[in-house]
Amino acid sequence: MDALRIAEKATVADIGAGAGFFTVRLARRVGPNGLVYAEDIQQPMLESIKRRVSREGLNNVVPRLGTPTDANLPKGVLDAVLVVDVYGELDEESSRIGLLRHLADTLKPNGRIGIVNYRPGDGGPGPEPEKRLESSVVEAEVRAAKLRVLDVVTLPFQYLLVIGK
Repeated sequence: MDALRIAEKATVADIGAGAGFFTVRLARRVGPNGLVYAEDIQQPMLESIKRRVSREGLNNVVPRLGTPTDANLPKGVLDAVLVVDVYGELDEESSRIGLLRHLADTLKPNGRIGIVNYRPGDGGPGPEPEKRLESSVVEAEVRAAKLRVLDVVTLPFQYLLVIGK
């Protein structure tokens, strides 16, 4: 969250929010005057997030049903977008580039996209090796989407690419 400069009062999105692990952390980080869009392509996951944020008293989360290439988010309003372990799930390069372009449209001028993926190889937790993408592949797709890589952070089993316009 620090690499994406997520601060109090920010408007952010959690793409592929799943059960809401990052959604809850983002909601606490941006505080009651911030906003988190929790996007997923599965309605049952959004229902789970609704129950979770209600139980935890978080009123700053808006669930959004998206598609693999359209996160169904407003244009030009986001300070940051977090995409954890989702990017490699899209099988087609054109779908991934389309998603990047769509996410770029949701950003404010200085907004950032953070993509977290498991590093290739079969070590550690995470998806099967054939679902893992080299950071160089993602970086090339970022350039193809007319975006730029601002930073690369190496994590124990993953990498984080910070992307901007």
